[in-house]
Amino acid sequence: MEVVVLRLSHRPGRDKRITTHVCLVARAFGAEGVIYTGIKDEEMEKTLRKVANTWGGPFFVRYEKSWKNVVKEFKSNGFKIVHLTMYGLNLPTVLPKLKKFKKVLTIVGSEKVPKEVYEYADFNVAIGNQPHSEVAALAIFLDRMLDSKVFDNKFEDAKLKVIPTPKGKKILRVK
Repeated sequence: MEVVVLRLSHRPGRDKRITTHVCLVARAFGAEGVIYTGIKDEEMEKTLRKVANTWGGPFFVRYEKSWKNVVKEFKSNGFKIVHLTMYGLNLPTVLPKLKKFKKVLTIVGSEKVPKEVYEYADFNVAIGNQPHSEVAALAIFLDRMLDSKVFDNKFEDAKLKVIPTPKGKKILRVK
């Protein structure tokens, strides 16, 4: 399954770490990349490219001015649009249907999400029905959609690799 994440309304002063964490979760859990809207943040993009370069794998991050144009582009390329929101249908209810799709654009918000996002989405999906973090919601969504493959992901061209250990830290320098 091909999954791309659309992060709405990035605000560097307020969202820098959260948007970075959305991107890190997307990459680690198997998304192809992240497109973000709001304010362009070259420093954040540089940081994420450095992470992908060091830890490997194909991953992209790109800025687009209009979320509507992104949604239209992806819909025209056969993607289903899934908006993560606490107001949607609960994930366990719609997961079997979502897993049948080959391509998914997953939308996560930041500031108040425009009403139009709910209308443009093919599915409004709730990870829980209480206020929560978009980072946590994305992690749970990707884990369930991609069958917990986070533990099996192989990142090509990695320079560093974590070796799981019961205590401490072990990192292998690959290149």
